[in-house]
Amino acid sequence: MKNLLEYILIHLVDYPEDVAVETHEEDDLTTYSIKVNAADVGRVIGKRGSIINSIRNIARVRAIKENTRVRVEIETEDND
Repeated sequence: MKNLLEYILIHLVDYPEDVAVETHEEDDLTTYSIKVNAADVGRVIGKRGSIINSIRNIARVRAIKENTRVRVEIETEDND
């Protein structure tokens, strides 16, 4: 799943070297934290959240096939 999310994000953003996906597991829920460059956050979210919702739907379908539960969150990376 992590590889799938990274593949989608790398081809979506302007700064693919800043893409990172972290995994946190709790009981039966796996949370994937997406970190992208601050300039790419808008591209990942999309208009009215359409892109991130599509990414979440893809993750949900993959999770159903693997009999797991997932959550996808976005974090920003500070460039200070």
